[in-house]
Amino acid sequence: MNLTNLPVGATAKVLTVHGNSPITRRLMEMGIVPGVSVRVIKSAPFGDPLEIRVRGYHLAMRRNEADTIEVQSLEIPQ
Repeated sequence: MNLTNLPVGATAKVLTVHGNSPITRRLMEMGIVPGVSVRVIKSAPFGDPLEIRVRGYHLAMRRNEADTIEVQSLEIPQ
């Protein structure tokens, strides 16, 4: 499952970040690495960008960037 498939409020564990582009490397420098927990905070009205919480801070990213992040869902919001 990709990060874009998570519903708002859901928490997941990052499994891998696909690609070798400068953007992919920058995401990993910002703390999105395998094993870290991420939470989807909100999505813009048309779905782009997404706001996530990772390592205690909020990060906005484009949907195509979030598609490169493979995650495993830890919970589904009620």
